[in-house]
Amino acid sequence: MADAKPAPLLTPVADDDGTPFWEYAARGELRIQACAKPACGELRWPPRPCCPHCQSFDTEWRKMTGKARIWSYVVPHPPLLPAYAEFAPYNAVLVELTDAPRIRLAGNLVTAAGAPPNSVPPERLRIGARVQAVFAEWGGVVVPQWVLERS
Repeated sequence: MADAKPAPLLTPVADDDGTPFWEYAARGELRIQACAKPACGELRWPPRPCCPHCQSFDTEWRKMTGKARIWSYVVPHPPLLPAYAEFAPYNAVLVELTDAPRIRLAGNLVTAAGAPPNSVPPERLRIGARVQAVFAEWGGVVVPQWVLERS
């Protein structure tokens, strides 16, 4: 019997509406889709073709500062997927962007860009902790990760 390959890590799947997000991330930029209609301008996440506020199909991508705060988190153990077993326990955080408080993004709190999702001890996680976006390749895709903001 042939050796089994390890299960792959989960990576984002870009659709037509979300592709620009991942293209900007690959350049180290955190951008959020917004309505380009001057009378509206609402940010929206997840990306979609039509503004839920004014029904406009005009879109732009606004650059964010990357500053956020931890809105929620979980520390899975044991991991739900076999590919994550080597990282357990690890964190999954939901952050709320400082410049877009209704926008929340999922990711991992890490010690530095590219660090594994278990690089921050679970006891250091705090709701409300200030974080900053960093970018790293994960499974062939550049994704935002989060590091604690220096005071």
